[in-house]
Amino acid sequence: MSIVSDALKRGQQAIILVPEISLTPQMTRRFFDRFGDSVAVIHSALSLGERLDEWRRIKRKDARVIIGARSAIFAPCENIGVIIIDEEHEQSYKSESSPRYHARDIAHFLSKLHSCPLVLGSATPSVESYYKAKCGEYTLIELLERYNKKPLPEVFLADMSQELKDGNKTVLSRLLASQMALNLERGEQTILFLNRRGYSTFVSCRDCGFVFTCPQCSVSLTYHKNSDVLKCHYCGHSEKVNPVCPKCGSNKVRDFGKGTQKAQEQIGEIFPDAKLLRMDTDTTSTKRGHEKLLDKFTEEKTDILLGTQMVTKGLDFENVTLVGVLAADASLNIDDFRAQERTFNLITQVCGRAGRGEKKGRAVLQTYDADNNVLKLAAKQDYKSFYEEEIEYRRAFYYPPFCDIINITVSSSSKEDAENAVKKIAMKLKMALRTYENCVFYGPSASPLSKIQGRHRYRFWIKCSVDEVLIATLRDVLHEKDTRRAGDLSIIADINPYSMS
Repeated sequence: MSIVSDALKRGQQAIILVPEISLTPQMTRRFFDRFGDSVAVIHSALSLGERLDEWRRIKRKDARVIIGARSAIFAPCENIGVIIIDEEHEQSYKSESSPRYHARDIAHFLSKLHSCPLVLGSATPSVESYYKAKCGEYTLIELLERYNKKPLPEVFLADMSQELKDGNKTVLSRLLASQMALNLERGEQTILFLNRRGYSTFVSCRDCGFVFTCPQCSVSLTYHKNSDVLKCHYCGHSEKVNPVCPKCGSNKVRDFGKGTQKAQEQIGEIFPDAKLLRMDTDTTSTKRGHEKLLDKFTEEKTDILLGTQMVTKGLDFENVTLVGVLAADASLNIDDFRAQERTFNLITQVCGRAGRGEKKGRAVLQTYDADNNVLKLAAKQDYKSFYEEEIEYRRAFYYPPFCDIINITVSSSSKEDAENAVKKIAMKLKMALRTYENCVFYGPSASPLSKIQGRHRYRFWIKCSVDEVLIATLRDVLHEKDTRRAGDLSIIADINPYSMS
């Protein structure tokens, strides 16, 4: 706020980016208190009319403090004095749909254009940004303790394998349940994090193993108990639950896995007198849904807030003294070289929601892999040790920041067209880039999510060092007329994507 104030005194504007819409109510409230009507808010939850009004206020310079999600970086500012990116490590700053950009890259370009500082803030910086800071490309400024000098929360690991052996099949370990009971006695609040929405992650036949899948996408359908339907979270397809297996005719159709709806139900059974709120896409889809829910949690002193990734970062509640991570290892074993970094960041960030006021904080991480070193380092909130291990892994296997990755995905309603096209493009690029040093090709092969919204998907990716000449070569090959000859063929090239699926 001091940096922003200095920019305003010089007659300039300031841009502040936050990764999630859910963070904007708390952030904007504080800025409105200090800067009044000179604050403008831009994010996708606004109507087109509201966005246009804010856009015009910024253009007229009536609003000089701009707060919002990644699209706010394109606000029509003519004289920027500072750009601040809060939680700069967050993958939501990378647009995974066209136009594909990273807000951090746009901010870097604008900071040079306006000769203004760019401040990247995070308790868990992205590996790429921290590497640049260590190399001197960025200036590293460290906060070695919390701003209010309060200690970080004490973190405990709960071994769910042992819980299962001891007959505990609920969503809560005995350790977490006892800590929650203690919070209820004291009148203190608890945040629980589970990064799976819905009731169950899939529905299957116990006799033959048949799994109900989306007819348009290569994913299992998620069961939503409130509406008693199976839903696809990729294309929106929904269908009623069939109590009879369509493959073998058995009536032993059961749901498996735990989403936020099932967790809410079980927690309600364990603590029937507790007031509990659930925060996920299903409960915040209405206008100002995030703001209303967070206001309710604050004003009504709700005992428990259960949510997906929305509750892991940026939220600041003085009376929250306990955080529970219900499935700490859920994001570890996925097909993505950033899996360890993402898991460490998520856990460290959500643990940081506890003990932000006068009372000491605690956190419980529930896991089936209690010996995992990433989880142990996250429990200690030891970012530097994690970074040292992660950067050596990246160096050894030639991953960013030591290279760039270009992911090329080809999709079509015809599986044959998509497969033929990706092979042709891969062959042309291998020829065109054969003189480039350290240019490594992988694939082509079917994408991990081989079908989305009825379109078959194939991919290949390249590890290389991106420069303007390479980009021009890539553009020439992908825009050749015969490359796109098939009717509904789609070709997407994404540089340093955050999703490899």
